[in-house]
Amino acid sequence: MPEIAGAAGLITTVIIAIVVILVLAVFFTLVPVALWISAMAAGVRVSIFTLIGMRLRRVIPSRVVNPLIKAHKAGLSVGINQLESHYLAGGNVDRVVNALIAAHRANIELTFERAAAIDLAGRDVLEAVQMSVNPKVIETPFIAGVALNGIEVKAKARITVRANIDRLVGGAGEETVIARVGEGIISTIGASVDHAKVLENPDMISQTVLSKGLDSGTAFEILSIDIADVDIGKNIGAELQTEQAQADKNIAQAKAEERRAMAVASEQEMKARVEEMRAKVVASEAEVPLAMAEALRTGNIGIMDYMNYKNIQADTGMRNSISKVGEDKQKPDGKKE
Repeated sequence: MPEIAGAAGLITTVIIAIVVILVLAVFFTLVPVALWISAMAAGVRVSIFTLIGMRLRRVIPSRVVNPLIKAHKAGLSVGINQLESHYLAGGNVDRVVNALIAAHRANIELTFERAAAIDLAGRDVLEAVQMSVNPKVIETPFIAGVALNGIEVKAKARITVRANIDRLVGGAGEETVIARVGEGIISTIGASVDHAKVLENPDMISQTVLSKGLDSGTAFEILSIDIADVDIGKNIGAELQTEQAQADKNIAQAKAEERRAMAVASEQEMKARVEEMRAKVVASEAEVPLAMAEALRTGNIGIMDYMNYKNIQADTGMRNSISKVGEDKQKPDGKKE
């Protein structure tokens, strides 16, 4: 009996130990004690129940508490509920706190609500604060414009911009700034009478473009526009004139070909009409023997008249033969041998 009681006591002890281990495992899983101790050591008061509530709300406590400790050490008044709500909204809490600290150190007015809105809008709020302190240089590709004399001028610009925190939400990005500057460069070159003036004074482009207020509605403030390089392109005016001359030439050739085709068609029509007239002549000549025979039958002409007619034909044929022989004996220059 004592052995059975000892075995039962041992089993009970093991069960109690297992239950205690399970309870401690669940407790340390739900309650990040090490994080709570770190917060208390940093002077940030965070309740154990708050950390348990974060676990239940599927919030990683370290993603909220560590930025809270960082903000507290930097002297920022940020509540844990604000950080947790921003985390639940899908924002980057650590980046927002870093941006607030950077803005605080640079004496830039930036509230937590504004920083959270910028972060949720998809922009890097920390990079925006850093760009407000250290402006960014945007380099455009070669932008081609054509002066009034038809010469193409290519210009490359460097745009120095500073982030405008107040317009980061809803403001246009770098692509819009580059497009607007490119449009200004093209219009300035296009307004120049001679391309040589653009080459002599490239600052004319930057001054004209900068005075147009191209940063309106964008997330940036343009500080300066510098022309980095200017190059000469094609002679667009000459190419357009050449293409126009080639087009006029093709049109003239087409019209000439049309007139030639009409002339050929008219010539063929005239040949057809000549053949038609010859056919009529042959038909008329074929009626002469019939008329002669009819005249002989009816007695309108006698046999002697017919013989005289044949003699006249023979004399006419002889004269034609003699004239042809004389023509054949002429030289090419028209002189007789």
